[in-house]
Amino acid sequence: MLGRFSRMESPPPRRVEVAAALIFHQGRLLITRRPPGSHLAGLWEFPGGKREPGESFEACLVRELEEELGIRVGVMRLWSTVEHSYPDVHVTIRFYLCRWTAGEPRPLGCAAFKWVDRRRLRRHQFPPADARLLEQLVRSADLWEGGGPA
Repeated sequence: MLGRFSRMESPPPRRVEVAAALIFHQGRLLITRRPPGSHLAGLWEFPGGKREPGESFEACLVRELEEELGIRVGVMRLWSTVEHSYPDVHVTIRFYLCRWTAGEPRPLGCAAFKWVDRRRLRRHQFPPADARLLEQLVRSADLWEGGGPA
């Protein structure tokens, strides 16, 4: 017996739900670099992480940004949702506009972080799931002006 899947079929990829923050400050956007040894190591991304069972996306962001960067944020509103399938995992990422409220960013759970302006955002290599959002962000001039969401 072969189990649930025949030789021709493979099991469906595992599903992961992720919350990611879009944090603007003084006309720049906060991005982080994935640490060595992690999935998609070395690529840049928007800070955030995997949602725990029973956790809201907003609570996930607050927790992840404290763990990853040592900062506190106020979650403003959902800005975009992206679905993407990698060979081993299907991700659903909810991108939220957030306001940085306390703490100075430090690379606690990431390899590095930086604030980038609108012109330089595309110069960074992002995972395919995040990269789909880049053009939409660059075209949204109102987000960059005045430091972010009101």
